[in-house]
Amino acid sequence: MKPLRAIAYARRHSRRFVEGLKEFVRFPSVSNQPKHARDVRRCASWLAHHLQSIGLENVRILRTKGHPIVYAGWQHARGKPTLLIYGHYDVQPPEPLEEWKTPPFEPVVKGNNLHGRGACDDKGQLFAHVKAIESYLRTNKALPVNVKCIFEGEEETGGSESFEAFVKQHRRALQADAAVISDTRMLGPDRPALGYAQRGDVRFELEVFGPRRDLHSGNFGGSVHNPIQALCEIIAGLHDADGRVTIPGFYDKVREWDADEREYMRRTGPTDAEILRDANVPSSWGERDYTLYERVTIRPALTVNGIKGGYQGAGIKTVIPARALAKLSIRIVPDQTPHEILELLRGHIERVAPPTVGVKLRMLAGSYPALVNRNHPALKAAALAYEKGFGARPVFLRSGGSVPAASMFQKILGIPTVLMGFALPEDRIHAPNERFHLPNFFRGIETSIWYLAASSRLKKSRGQQMQQGLPT
Repeated sequence: MKPLRAIAYARRHSRRFVEGLKEFVRFPSVSNQPKHARDVRRCASWLAHHLQSIGLENVRILRTKGHPIVYAGWQHARGKPTLLIYGHYDVQPPEPLEEWKTPPFEPVVKGNNLHGRGACDDKGQLFAHVKAIESYLRTNKALPVNVKCIFEGEEETGGSESFEAFVKQHRRALQADAAVISDTRMLGPDRPALGYAQRGDVRFELEVFGPRRDLHSGNFGGSVHNPIQALCEIIAGLHDADGRVTIPGFYDKVREWDADEREYMRRTGPTDAEILRDANVPSSWGERDYTLYERVTIRPALTVNGIKGGYQGAGIKTVIPARALAKLSIRIVPDQTPHEILELLRGHIERVAPPTVGVKLRMLAGSYPALVNRNHPALKAAALAYEKGFGARPVFLRSGGSVPAASMFQKILGIPTVLMGFALPEDRIHAPNERFHLPNFFRGIETSIWYLAASSRLKKSRGQQMQQGLPT
């Protein structure tokens, strides 16, 4: 089935596609803020209706213990492979709001960029696949492969717990030959990249308790251990002067990659200077024996994501606060696991916490790392599609970020995941003034069209179940 008619259709309707994406971005589908639960459901409903309107079938909004999953499929390509297309419609909180130049949920086009929370992560990248499917169905009345689209609303909560339970429960119905996810970055506008590895992510809250109530610092300062001070002392001890994590046993299962792999990474990955430029910082920090690209991909990392305690208003209030809390995350690599890291961190905190305060560690979410063979046919098909869509051969990159679904598909469904990103380093993902470079949106649609065509030549898995058991 020829993709050229679909590409011509996509080019004719590019302006309408942008208007549809703006509608999508307007929903404040912030999954980890309870006040936006209704907005998340409204966004799921809009997405389901849109998928039905472009010709996908069996469209369902599936309830979970958390936010809903949106499913749609098209399975009339007899004897052809099946692709599982994943994305997430939930977004990160927009705060700090004062740093946005335009309102985060009032998307606006400036030059070649669409600005708004979720424009790039992941609504725009997800929508590129949706528009590719529409372009094929409207021009060819059929797709060259079978597809199952599954879009979740909890990815930004950290562990996609409801999604993982769903995949386990419906593993037979979700069987496919490969999965494709567009939730990663390219190296630059004309430098496409295919992901073949990603780190996992474990998220924690560490709370330190002191007095039962806030105390007057004049009456008790110097006699009572301040919970904020105790928390800062614990956090400060989590790294040594060289940037290594000090938790005993933390590096015991971390793989040491051979010289060939590290040389490949040096040849194809971003340089130290490029990473510093993207971060907009003057100098680096971390383990000295590794390049910056290696530090953010093949090495684990512990990060303090937030800290709170005591008076936060204008001026000063002279108190010793009753408690303080830090939010931590640990990026893990093969062969580390979330629960082993939890036990290592818990044991370390219990050893170093001073007896003058109480501590409580809570694991909020966890996801596993993923690693895919660069020579797998599904990745070769994606490389061909990138070359057609962007006019350049992609490089294969490791990602320092985490997409929990990729490791789930690998572990539960036993299928490879193609990490086909269309974001740019300067798209401000997770930060104020997030944007999506519209030329990448349009090229992403064409790349997805080419990928659907190239995937039709993948070898079909034996005994694959096309569809069964999905709930109504």
